[in-house]
Amino acid sequence: MKKVLAIILGGGAGTRLYPLTKQRAKPAVPLAGKYRLIDIPVSNCINSEIFKIFVLTQFNSASLNRHITRAFNVSSDFNDGFVEVLAAQQTKENPNWFQGTADAVRQYLWLMQEWDVDEYLILSGDHLYRMDYSQFIQRHRETKADITLSVVPIDDERASDFGLMKLDDTGRVVDFSEKPKGDELKAMQVDTTLLGLSPEEAEKSPYIASMGIYVFNRDTLIKLLRQNLDQTDFGKEIIPNAAQDHNIQAYLCNDYWEDIGTIKAFYDANLALTQQPRPPFSFYDEQAPIYTRHRNLPPSKFLDAQVTESIVGEGCILKNCKVHHSVLGLRSRISAGCVIEDTLIMGADYYEASDETPNSALKADYIPLGIGEGSIIRGAIIDKNAHIGSNVKIVNKENVQDADRENLGYIIRNGIVVVVKNAVIPDGTII
Repeated sequence: MKKVLAIILGGGAGTRLYPLTKQRAKPAVPLAGKYRLIDIPVSNCINSEIFKIFVLTQFNSASLNRHITRAFNVSSDFNDGFVEVLAAQQTKENPNWFQGTADAVRQYLWLMQEWDVDEYLILSGDHLYRMDYSQFIQRHRETKADITLSVVPIDDERASDFGLMKLDDTGRVVDFSEKPKGDELKAMQVDTTLLGLSPEEAEKSPYIASMGIYVFNRDTLIKLLRQNLDQTDFGKEIIPNAAQDHNIQAYLCNDYWEDIGTIKAFYDANLALTQQPRPPFSFYDEQAPIYTRHRNLPPSKFLDAQVTESIVGEGCILKNCKVHHSVLGLRSRISAGCVIEDTLIMGADYYEASDETPNSALKADYIPLGIGEGSIIRGAIIDKNAHIGSNVKIVNKENVQDADRENLGYIIRNGIVVVVKNAVIPDGTII
């Protein structure tokens, strides 16, 4: 793995995750109470003993850069390791920002070529999964592939939401189709036993979808990017157009994988972590831990609080409240009489003067950081540093599916109320 360079793509503007991406890059969105999305691919790299890691980003990269600097210091005199952010930049040779995934790598190809590696591992920064990339790369080497794609088996119900591919009898990828429908979809069925599925599993999942994870031979990537300057995207242009002349192989990842690209997917993936007895993804695997920034926070405090089927991050204070099937992030404060259900609360970046702080005094009409007394929140996402007043109800009683009320501190997507970062919701508000 010393001959592998990992390149994590930070994604575009993240419009489908807005307003969570209003002030942060998509990989910097908080996850599971204490992590960020970028922690997943970086941790997978470290657990796979791949220590040369670039993160390419373009939008709102300040918080991502700060997190990576504080969380990942893998450099050593022995492994030449690093995790480094490469933000989009204008140069005399190229005055444009990144135009797509392939264009982002192309613009920094001069820097990546300085490293003596055999393969480039291309990853996405907004997926939730656990994977040993060393097995992936070993399969790439054994099949003498030019490009290998990591794929997941997909059933009929979800197949049309993904980019699908067909294989020949040797496992080589010979055809691609982006989100096909009808007869075009049926034509993309494959015998997934070729990739190691049992006949029963293959019958349930007759399609294979790309995970957006690729490994390229060094010379192959350089040639494809330099010869096809008009092609800006790996999944839609570079790889499908290379299928005829290059050996493209598929590697099966028959495990949990979630593309956290929308508000609903993000919400569902977080709350699924509370599932019992076994969640679809676990952060408790000692063999392959997920790393993040170390914080010197006090333990969470429960003062006559009832908490069920929930995850609570460090440094939280819960007073005489009920929390069910929810995820509470760092430094969350839940006041007396509150009911929190089916909700993701991201917490806060700092502690505010309160009754926990000696000699503190707040103005009478000030709404403190956290969730005020008697408030009820169901089916919502509360972004960081929100000031929710007393007796607020965030329940979407009318079941509104989509609404833009950012001037009031929230929006609604797929029926999920999202309170924006630093929002102030006055006492008695009903959403």
